[in-house]
Amino acid sequence: MDEGIKQMLMDWAAEFNDPVYFLEDPISFPRHFAERGAGLQDVEIAAVFASHLAWGRRSMIVRDCTRLFDEMEWRPFDYVKAGSYRNDDTSLHRTVKWSEIAGICLRLREWYRYHDSLEELSPSEMRCTVFRQKDDPRAANKKINMMRRWMTRDDGKVDLGLWKNTDKKDLIVPLDVHVHTQACALGLCDRRQKDLKTALEITSCFREVWPEDPLLGDFALFGYGVTREKDA
Repeated sequence: MDEGIKQMLMDWAAEFNDPVYFLEDPISFPRHFAERGAGLQDVEIAAVFASHLAWGRRSMIVRDCTRLFDEMEWRPFDYVKAGSYRNDDTSLHRTVKWSEIAGICLRLREWYRYHDSLEELSPSEMRCTVFRQKDDPRAANKKINMMRRWMTRDDGKVDLGLWKNTDKKDLIVPLDVHVHTQACALGLCDRRQKDLKTALEITSCFREVWPEDPLLGDFALFGYGVTREKDA
């Protein structure tokens, strides 16, 4: 990797791995429960849904996450355990309907009957078990990898660090259109497909800079996007 690019990535990560940039962000919902000493299951469920709705403008995501947790009376684990969910085909967030949320709740309820945490699920297992999607070895699983970053990274800044049995050096970058575009612009990848192979390629570049904590690169790309907006 070019030393100039490497230094810029390090500088952006150092600046933007800061809670001030994530006050109005989906991660604020699992953080709400973590900071109030809620149980791990409350935080995990909040992370599942906040990451699942992390699609579109942040203001819309925050608005619709708030609607969801209002429905849950801000007790997500109790809501999931109760087994009675809003279940209709009106939209909660873009194409995500309340019936889809109810299905996820039902599967979470079944999981927590026999397990204490979602941590033991791999991204592909979570895809199939929680979201009832077909297994797809090529899928980037952006939302799931976002949740795993939130729950695992433990530097005490933005991410929560509650999953103690997952090594942060094994995390995979949450790959969306913006991350892909920014990574290509910086020469970190040249693949057009937004799939797992591309996510692993970008993560591998990050590992050259941060071998023990490659997803600091996620903050670097966020910083690159913010910098470009300022320069536009």
